[in-house]
Amino acid sequence: MTFNLGLTGSIGMGKSTTADLFAIAGCDVWDADAAVHRLYDRGGAAVPAMQASFPDAVHDGRVDRGTLKAIIAKDPTALTRIEAIVHPLVSLDRDHFRKTAKSDILVFDIPLLFEAGGHSEMDAVACVTIDAETQKRRVLMRGTMTLEQFLQIRKKQLPIEEKTARSDYVIVTDTQDHARAQVEAILADIREKIANA
Repeated sequence: MTFNLGLTGSIGMGKSTTADLFAIAGCDVWDADAAVHRLYDRGGAAVPAMQASFPDAVHDGRVDRGTLKAIIAKDPTALTRIEAIVHPLVSLDRDHFRKTAKSDILVFDIPLLFEAGGHSEMDAVACVTIDAETQKRRVLMRGTMTLEQFLQIRKKQLPIEEKTARSDYVIVTDTQDHARAQVEAILADIREKIANA
């Protein structure tokens, strides 16, 4: 039996680091953001359709995410059209991962898991969390966005309190060791459930 574990959390909460901990522990991990990068890269499945719909966003055979952001900022209908192209391709990528992955527990690293309804495809959901001040500090330390951009992204995501309340497991990412211990405890719990199923 293969167990599908959704991994989610809001921006800056430590989800990517936690996904790495699951991988180190022997789980196959599918990363939604990485899938989009593959689809947008040269030879990616999304490039021809994006070239047809948003020719200005394709440079040197790949989709430029910065240009896409600018297009979305100017055109309120653009995001819906982009999602109509990308979401089915992301689903195909995820299905291919499911068919080819080898571990007993598959981890699906999906930032908008609840927002997009993906939790319904999972056997359980783990949500990473940290206090709001640490979250803000982590995001701004990356140097990739302004405070205003961070607040806009956070506003589009479900409140973390709601995400944690709807999750089967909660991982507090205050330290690497604490996060690792929680990941190991979750995997032990899931494997016990599999054994007793």
